[in-house]
Amino acid sequence: MDRRSFLKNTALGGTAAAAASTLAAPAYAQGKRTLTLVTTWGRGLAGVHDSAQRCADTITAMTDGALTVDLKAAGELVGAFEVFDAVTAGQADMYHGADYYFVGQHPGYAFFTAVPFGMTAQELANWYYHDGGQELHDELGQIFGLKSFLGGNTGAQAGGWFAKEINGPEDFQGLKFRMPGLGGQALGKMGASVQNLPGSEVYQALASGAIDGTEWIGPWADEKAGFQEITKIYYTAGFHEPGAGLSLATNREVFESLSPAHQKVIEIAAAESHQWNLAQFLTNNGAALQRLQSGGVTVREFPDSVWDAMGDAARATLDENMGDDLFKRIHDSAMASMRSSSNWLTRSEGAYRTQRDRVLG
Repeated sequence: MDRRSFLKNTALGGTAAAAASTLAAPAYAQGKRTLTLVTTWGRGLAGVHDSAQRCADTITAMTDGALTVDLKAAGELVGAFEVFDAVTAGQADMYHGADYYFVGQHPGYAFFTAVPFGMTAQELANWYYHDGGQELHDELGQIFGLKSFLGGNTGAQAGGWFAKEINGPEDFQGLKFRMPGLGGQALGKMGASVQNLPGSEVYQALASGAIDGTEWIGPWADEKAGFQEITKIYYTAGFHEPGAGLSLATNREVFESLSPAHQKVIEIAAAESHQWNLAQFLTNNGAALQRLQSGGVTVREFPDSVWDAMGDAARATLDENMGDDLFKRIHDSAMASMRSSSNWLTRSEGAYRTQRDRVLG
């Protein structure tokens, strides 16, 4: 699929073409240039909005204002799930978001956020920066006229908030649950009625009973969102996002119009935000979990029967997409890298953590 074919089929194809005449070209003023950055995040959403803002501020600072990034949160220019189409069509210059929101454009995008039973944050970084992942992200982006980089990471995400305890796979039958990406598709195979909602809409949906449960990110972001005000049942380990990457993507024509120095600034700003954001989440999650528990939240783990059913559903979901050559190449590359990294990490850091916890108590 080339970019022209995509634009004919995208929902924004018509409206964006008109908007592009006024918004596509980055604004210029006295030798300076303003890039419009749209995001999938509501303004102020803990961690994820911070990562987008970090990218914007770093680009502006590193270029001494020669590039000024104007961040528009979800709904301020386009809706949360419209940012991909907006940047591809030229309605905006850049987006920051979770690429698994865009599996409808291509299922391979899931790997640059997370796939069920996929990579941890460190394994994702290993693959992306040193084992072919970035090149595959770029190959995928070329189809849609994008230049993309990892630009944030939440670390391992929680299994989520539930109105009632999960005792077996049968408890997912008919459960109205918010979960995007291929993880959501896998949960659907277990009988759940899966909803894909932007982060800014999740609290109200849970509070109103429109959904029976939700995953969001982890203790810190979940506490900030206020889910503990609605239910006290919290599963802290999930199968769906063991190390969720976020992406900073620039319209490829805009990116290629920049100087090599400014192109490098965008790449460096994205990578710096990726590491900074991961540390932000991991630093805050432990204390937030303690606060949640002190407030009456009950922390639980899924039983093995549920994990087994999740594994079966995950394999079936991935297998359904193997007919697409690019998806299969991305899958095979990611899984080979994950197994190689995990082989060492389990024997080194994993063994060390076990012994450290035993020795220090």
